[in-house]
Amino acid sequence: MTAAPATALDVDRVLDLLWRPPEFGEPPCEVYAVLDGARSPAVTRTLMQWARGCVCLYEGPVPRELLAVAPYLVLLRRDAESTRELLTKAWGQSWGIFVATPASLGDLRRHFRKFLQVEDEQGRRLYFRYYDPRVLRAYLPTCTRRELHTLFGPVERYLAESPDGSALVEYAVGQEGLEEKPLAVS
Repeated sequence: MTAAPATALDVDRVLDLLWRPPEFGEPPCEVYAVLDGARSPAVTRTLMQWARGCVCLYEGPVPRELLAVAPYLVLLRRDAESTRELLTKAWGQSWGIFVATPASLGDLRRHFRKFLQVEDEQGRRLYFRYYDPRVLRAYLPTCTRRELHTLFGPVERYLAESPDGSALVEYAVGQEGLEEKPLAVS
């Protein structure tokens, strides 16, 4: 398990960074978390708080043991106590990533499902855990412009905790390709 961040988390600061005001002409965004049940049993226990706005990214009948380690898409609300609790519990534990997008829960789920499996050089199908912040931070800088546009799709910003928990790293596609910006959380 990842150690807790060395710096104290300012939850209000993280909320401000996740729900930044839209730029002129931008549509307002929803904020979602993509959480990895495989990181800890606490992830799925925490998700039980969400009566609505939480869906498994796997489709069809999923065995119970797989549901416990599945990725989940969660619609967050800035003023919800469950959002604050999630940030407090998850920070520094690599539970998942955050996404700012004008897309609906259903549209975003369809988009993210496309990336759950990839093929390696031998043609084997592998699970791609892009929703693990450690994976996302390593993967995004290797993407071509075309790959970035595919992965981003309706997503305006991906956000992931930094390795030491001192920042929320924001990723967006700009004129020159991937833009990566660490945003201090304390």
